[in-house]
Amino acid sequence: MKAQIEQTRIAIEDFVITDATSLEAFRIQFIGSKGSIKQLFGGLKEVPNEEKRAVGQLLNELRQLAEGKFESSKDALETTESNDSTIDVSRPGEPIALGARHPLSIVRSEIISIFERIGYTVSEGPEIEDDWHNFSALNFPPEHPARDMQDTFFIEKGEREMALRTHTSSVQVRVMESSTPPIRTISPGRVYRNEAISARAHCFFHQVEGLYIDKNVSFADLKQTLDYFAKALFGEKARIRLRPSYFPFTEPSAEVDVSCTICNAKGCNVCKHTGWLEILGCGMVDPNVLKASGIDPEVYTGFAFGMGIERIAQLKFKVNDLRLYSENDVRFLNQFKGVNF
Repeated sequence: MKAQIEQTRIAIEDFVITDATSLEAFRIQFIGSKGSIKQLFGGLKEVPNEEKRAVGQLLNELRQLAEGKFESSKDALETTESNDSTIDVSRPGEPIALGARHPLSIVRSEIISIFERIGYTVSEGPEIEDDWHNFSALNFPPEHPARDMQDTFFIEKGEREMALRTHTSSVQVRVMESSTPPIRTISPGRVYRNEAISARAHCFFHQVEGLYIDKNVSFADLKQTLDYFAKALFGEKARIRLRPSYFPFTEPSAEVDVSCTICNAKGCNVCKHTGWLEILGCGMVDPNVLKASGIDPEVYTGFAFGMGIERIAQLKFKVNDLRLYSENDVRFLNQFKGVNF
C-alpha cells in the first residue's frame, strides 16, 4: 500500500497542467470519484490494524497534495486568462439596442398634439360597446347596413346587443351624456369592422374623432379647424377641399381631401393623378344626436370629424400595405427610429 501511495505521489508531482483540458484530466485521474486516491482509500480496509493509522495519514497527505496542486493550477490558469493581452478591458460594452416607436403611435401623438394646442381634450371609452352608444344614439336607423353582421363583430345579439365598436364616435356620445357644453374633445382609439384583410383594408384599425359643441358653432368653424390641422400636419403649403357626403350622425356632411404632398398636387400614382388625397369625413352634428345625448339642439350646435390614423400614416411615410402596421416585423419598425414630426 505504501509503495502504491509513493507511486501516486510521484505521478501527481510529475503531472503537467497547461490548460483547462489538462486540469480536468488531472482532477479525474487523481481526485475524482473514480480517481486513484479514492481507490487507495477503498483499499485501506485491507491494511493490518497496526498499520492503518500510519497509512491513513499518508493517504490524507496524498489527497491534500493533489487538491492543493489542482486549486493552485486552477487559480494560475484563471489569472493568465484575465491578463490575456488580446482582451481590451478599456473597450466600451455592447450597447443595448433601443426599439423604435410604432409609426401609428407617432402619427397618433402628433394628431393629439395638434388639437391639444387649440384647446381639445382627449377622451377614451370601452372597445366593447352596446347598441345605444355605437349605433342608436348616433342616428343609425334599425335597417342601416352597418348593423349587419357583414360589417360589425357582434358579441351578443338579442335584447342586449354588444359589439366591438365600429368607430370612436361612441366615445363622443358618452362625453355628451356626461358633460355640459361647451365640449371640445378628440377620441383616439382602435375600432373593428368585419372586412377582408388586404393591402388596403383590415379588420381592425385606428381612428381619431373630434367633437366641438357650443353656442353658434358654424360650418365655417369646422372648415377653419380642418384647414389649421392640415397645415400643421402636412405643412403650410397644404390645402383642403370639402366634398358633399352623407353620414347618419352629421348634417350637412362632407369628405375632406388634402392636396397631395408627394407630387405637390401636380398628379401622381398615389393621388391617381388628381392632386388630392382623401383624409377624413366631417359635418355638423345632427340635431337628433344632440337630443339623444340630452343636449338642446335649439341652443347648441356643433361639428364632428373623424380620420383613420393608418391613412394619415400612409401619406406621411408612403406605406403601401396596411398589413405592415400589425405584423410586428422589426425590419419595418426599425425604419422609424428617431422619427419626429
